[in-house]
Amino acid sequence: MKQICTHIKAKGLPEQTTLYEHLYLVAIVAEKIAPHFNLNPQIARLGAILHDIGKASTIFQTRLTSNKKPDTPFRHEIASCFFISLFNENIHPQLIEMVIAHHKSVINDARDKGLLDLEEQQSNPFGLHIKEWEKWKDDALTILQSFGVETRDITIKEAEDNYSKVVEYCEDKVKEQGYSEWRGLLMAADHFASALSGKTDEYLGRLFNKPNLDFFKRTSKLYPLSLISADSNNTHTMVVACTGAGKTDYLFRRCKGRVFYTLPFQASINAMYKRVKNDLLKDNPDLDIRLLHSASSIVLNGKSHEEKIIQGHVGASIKVLTPHQIAAIAFGTNGYEAMLMDIKGCDVILDEIHSYTNVTRAIVLKIVEILHHLNCNIHIGTATMPSVLYHKIIGILGKENVLEVKLEDKELDKFNRHTTHKISDWNSAQDLISEAIIDNKKVLVVCNRVRNAQDQYKILSEKYPDTPILLLHSRFKRGDRDLKERQLIGLDENSNSTHMFNTSDKACIVVSTQVVEVSIDISFDIMVTEAAPLDGMIQRFGRVNRKRDDDTIGKYKPVYVIAPPDDKKEALPYDVDVLKRSYNVLPNADVLTEVSLQQKIDAVFPDIDFTEIESHSVFKNTGKWNIDKLTHNRKAILLDLLEIDSVSCICEADEQNYLQENYEKRIQMEISTRFWVVKGLRQLDCGSRPFIIPDSAYTAELGFETEKAKAGSYNPEYSFL
Repeated sequence: MKQICTHIKAKGLPEQTTLYEHLYLVAIVAEKIAPHFNLNPQIARLGAILHDIGKASTIFQTRLTSNKKPDTPFRHEIASCFFISLFNENIHPQLIEMVIAHHKSVINDARDKGLLDLEEQQSNPFGLHIKEWEKWKDDALTILQSFGVETRDITIKEAEDNYSKVVEYCEDKVKEQGYSEWRGLLMAADHFASALSGKTDEYLGRLFNKPNLDFFKRTSKLYPLSLISADSNNTHTMVVACTGAGKTDYLFRRCKGRVFYTLPFQASINAMYKRVKNDLLKDNPDLDIRLLHSASSIVLNGKSHEEKIIQGHVGASIKVLTPHQIAAIAFGTNGYEAMLMDIKGCDVILDEIHSYTNVTRAIVLKIVEILHHLNCNIHIGTATMPSVLYHKIIGILGKENVLEVKLEDKELDKFNRHTTHKISDWNSAQDLISEAIIDNKKVLVVCNRVRNAQDQYKILSEKYPDTPILLLHSRFKRGDRDLKERQLIGLDENSNSTHMFNTSDKACIVVSTQVVEVSIDISFDIMVTEAAPLDGMIQRFGRVNRKRDDDTIGKYKPVYVIAPPDDKKEALPYDVDVLKRSYNVLPNADVLTEVSLQQKIDAVFPDIDFTEIESHSVFKNTGKWNIDKLTHNRKAILLDLLEIDSVSCICEADEQNYLQENYEKRIQMEISTRFWVVKGLRQLDCGSRPFIIPDSAYTAELGFETEKAKAGSYNPEYSFL
């Protein structure tokens, strides 16, 4: 690659990428991906060349190397628009949409730095961005000319006219509803090229390739779905079958193109990413499979830096993620256009869909609506879906378009593997656990809340000091949690047994929360669990007596379920009435039969309250988009509705390292939590803007104990650092 104006940088330390190099890389990515988005590659290339040319400004170059926080905003994308008159006027709309909003909403930006925000708040935003024009415009023109753009001198008056044209265009555009495909294209190209820098060319060849899924054509009498044909002219798929019947393989066999594969929990997608990558490696030596996850870089230990940082970007052959991440499209959050463009027309697997909460059910239905609108092929797998939810989904997709697959009763009988036993409280469980330890059994204890899991871990650790015991929940540092997941699964990087926990042949105890419910491939001998909604409990039960072979079919292992509380607050995060109905339908000291599950599920969920989220979604059930063009929403209402962990925090001892380290190492220090837990604590203004918790609130053994997150508990020694 030739070098032009090497003194003009696009990025500061440590990359110090030149502006020419960055524009070159974004241009080749935009040109490559445009046809896959059904957009003109030549226009895409020109938009990429123009999008950051404003970084040639002396203001931007000075700020790249300055440690001082600027007093006034400078948006390089605004300065880029000063050169738009060098391009054919017929493509100005596309160029404006690519350039002016590739970082910010043009209005109501989260930090009020969108073009129209500045127009409203600043007396003369053009005057700020045109400063020292004569000093830097020639460098910008030289770079543009090197890309074959026909250039000439541009006066300040012409630059101002260009600026005014862009403002006028945006003022009109935000009055329209919908999304900008060109904005999505440029964001996708910019992010991809920025992540890979010098290796962009190498990775471009792997984009938008269909995976070879022949591996999933394997058959076995132990997996009855593997013996059922997946050939059908029906676009969509609905598979209802018990855990271990081969649902995942069947859903993959239904896919014809690029695949977005979802599971409901982040811990689940870690395991599934590894499983699918290993399964497909032989037939796909250069498979581009990615994991869209806030902690992707941890899960991908051993992979190259480039492979880690492109996880969220477009063009993967297979992408493993959660439904919540797809839901970003529904709520119009930052980057939603790029994801929308990427997923359009692809195969989407929604695995292990069940009832969840009222809000999650509504979000799942909204996702199905959107994917259907985007001409995706939707393949749904479930073990425990209420009939009312099933029929709602079929209604959206159209019964004539769905291949519906269920196992016959004689096959279901072969999957009975648990006896369920009702016990009154944790005290009643102690003798059961003691007996299991004496008998050299592997014990899995599951709690509904992190605090309960921490308390039970403390009790059991004290009572069984000589027995290996592990605690796993969502509020560990991400690095610690990844280590614990690997310890739980009991396999090393080469899939060899470590003889720990899951692969141990001796007594051990694992205490966990719902994070073990889905797709973590473990098989324990006995479970003690708090009562949960029936669908969730059945998923939990699948971690006991999971291994199926000719010797284990017809053999049962026990699951002990603690009676639900009467108090609504104690029942949280679940509805107390749902817990009671779930507990009541379970057999006591008898086999839980697969044939009876649908009837039990429908008894627990006879009617479902589909929480109204239509007003929060930018995609309406009429097929219309209700969001101003060239904008995105500051925050996903999704996080508030679900009450899921939505912010990060770090320990005070990690603060200095966090400030100095790169993205990947920062991620390993972060702990997910809810805003209300940490809202009174200090917060950093870098990275993911984590809150700072006292060191006394965290240990690698117990994780984050939220009740100890008090500002008065900070270590005074750190105030002198």
